Parts: sequence; structure tokens; C-alpha cells
Amino acid sequence: MASGKKEVLYALYNDETELFAAIKAAKAKHLDIMDVFTPFPGHGLDPIMEFEESRLHIVGFIFGALGTLTAFLSMSWIFTRDWPIIFGGKPYWSVPAFIPITFELTVLFCAIGMVVSFYTVCGLGPGVNNETLDDRITDDKFCLAFSTNGKSDGEVSDLKSFLNSTRPFEVNAKTLSK
Repeated sequence: MASGKKEVLYALYNDETELFAAIKAAKAKHLDIMDVFTPFPGHGLDPIMEFEESRLHIVGFIFGALGTLTAFLSMSWIFTRDWPIIFGGKPYWSVPAFIPITFELTVLFCAIGMVVSFYTVCGLGPGVNNETLDDRITDDKFCLAFSTNGKSDGEVSDLKSFLNSTRPFEVNAKTLSK
């Protein structure tokens, strides 16, 4: 096998309940699951796969706070130092007048920051070409994948027989370039 190649054995399922049963069976046999792919969010998948809670909300808070500070500090500087004009009888530094723009910039920074962070963490972005195991995964099939790098033929055969015992729609092997 050439370096940089990843050999994957995967099973496709028609329904998320079949996939969840296969994951539970794999966990019971202490098999190392490489990844699970679904065409839509599978509710209840996180506890079965024992995923940690996402920290994306922390990133959202940080970007939101940055937006709040940017709006408030820039308006404070603009209206008190750079361009001090009394309009509508308001004082130079009128905090209630700053609230709408502060709110909008908070939401804008939070949304853009979370999207950029999510795409960066997931390896998605402009110019990125991620190989897929099977095109049907993004349409209507569910996938349970195992890495077979460094496994003997007997181990791969055992893994294949395990996958066949979970009654999948199809079992395939593929070599990915990364």
C-alpha cells in the first residue's frame, strides 16, 4: 500500500434504525468505528457514538462578544471623538441609540464566526476536495465505515462477516487518497 492511502470497509443501510443497531453491535464487540455518515442528522447518534458535546456555542459566544465590543467601541469613538454631532437632542454618547447596531453586529459576527469555524474544523471550504465513500450516502443511504489499514486479511474478513451479519443493504471496500 502506498503512503497516504486509507483503506476503508463500509456498509450501507437503508434506514437509520438499522444503522443504530449496527453501531450498537459494533460497540458491543469493541470494534473501532472510523466514521458514520448519514444523509440527514440522526437524532440519538451522539450518545451511541459517545461523542463529546460540541464547543461551537463557545466559539459563537466569543465572536458575539467581539461583535458587541466592535460595535460599541466604534460608535463610541465615532460619536464622541471623530464626528461629534448632536442630533435629535441626544448627547454625544447616547448608549440607548447604540443598542440596535450593537445587536446587529453581535448577530453578524456570531453567525459568520460560527460558520467559518465549523467549515474550518470539518475540513470544508473553497478548493477542498474531500472524497466520498459512496455518492448514495448524501442521498438516501446510511454508512458505517471501518479503517482496514494495517489489518490482516483475517481481521478484514472478520470485519466483513460482522458487517454482513448486521443486514446491510451493501458492503464495499474503497481506497481513499488521504
